[in-house]
Amino acid sequence: MTGAGGGDGGVTAIWGRSEQQDFRSRVRGCLLGGALGDALGAGVEFDSLAAIREKCGQEGVTDYLPAYGRRGAVTDDTQMTLFTVDGLIRAHVRRDTGAWHPPTDVHAAYRRWAATQRDWGPDERRADDGWLARQEWLYARRAPGNACLSGLADARMGTLEQPKNPESKGCGTVMRSAPFGLLVGWEPGLVFQLAVECAAQTHGHPTGCLAAGAFAAIVHTLARGEDLDTAVQRALVQLAARPGHQETTDALKRALGAVRQGMPSPERVAALGEGWTAEEALSIGVYCALVAEDVRHGLLLAVNHGGDSDSTGSVCGNLLGAMHGETSLPPSWVAEIEGRATILELADDFAMEMTQGPALHEPGTASPGWLTRYPRA
Repeated sequence: MTGAGGGDGGVTAIWGRSEQQDFRSRVRGCLLGGALGDALGAGVEFDSLAAIREKCGQEGVTDYLPAYGRRGAVTDDTQMTLFTVDGLIRAHVRRDTGAWHPPTDVHAAYRRWAATQRDWGPDERRADDGWLARQEWLYARRAPGNACLSGLADARMGTLEQPKNPESKGCGTVMRSAPFGLLVGWEPGLVFQLAVECAAQTHGHPTGCLAAGAFAAIVHTLARGEDLDTAVQRALVQLAARPGHQETTDALKRALGAVRQGMPSPERVAALGEGWTAEEALSIGVYCALVAEDVRHGLLLAVNHGGDSDSTGSVCGNLLGAMHGETSLPPSWVAEIEGRATILELADDFAMEMTQGPALHEPGTASPGWLTRYPRA
């Protein structure tokens, strides 16, 4: 990719065809990989390691388990990640109107997700909801986090100055934040900041926000084709300048240190925590991606522990998918994942918006079909 991100975060890059194809593969890999990890962990999210082994055998989870009435079911982690993507596309579409405040667009998208947790199904009268909110399969409660629900229960948007749930640092911030890292034309610092600001909409504790920012920064480096160790080191540099960073910094350093301690095992994962908090989910996801022999190995390591298995699996899958692209994902798992068509369609829309946005909409002209999918309202 030639060119550089604009100072306000916009993309002024010129993309070649092979670069567009590589980017689309990484976007697809990131979103699908996260969904695979989420679904692998969904059936054991609240189980101890002993209970997992009793249920599945000594190796633990090796394939999808029935959850929410089917194999391959995803949870709120994937649901919210998809609405993050939706919000980011809408932000870029609305930019033509002179309105450019991505946190507001992401917040509106999260509010549309919150509606899926209380409504029976899509409301066709709300034309401005766009196409994602009309996907009936998303109207399902999959153990959503209390902070996410309460933070989005009214129209006031949490900010860094006045966050929602100021004491909460649950992993609900991290598990939805990979898409910020896919804004490859943005400057790294802006990607980090946007993820932090959007985390404060539901979780106000500095660790909850900064872990989301660090995760987005790591994905951002991977999506540009660099390796995971480099990505983590750069995120640590960004963290160091932020007040309240120590918990997140320590968690990432523990992940790096665990790599040098011997062969990966569920016990080594357990030493990093259980993943219920943002910094622990980030640490476990990063560690499992660092030591992964391949995507299958990394994801199974990420879900076989006594903790928030779907979230740690999701984080690991986002990382591995962004690193290696969609063709690295186990085909049998991809074939059975819930919502596959929607995930791929949204991934392709995001890639198209990021690489060919001016051809879809400009201040004077716009594709009617695109504005139906992603209304400017």
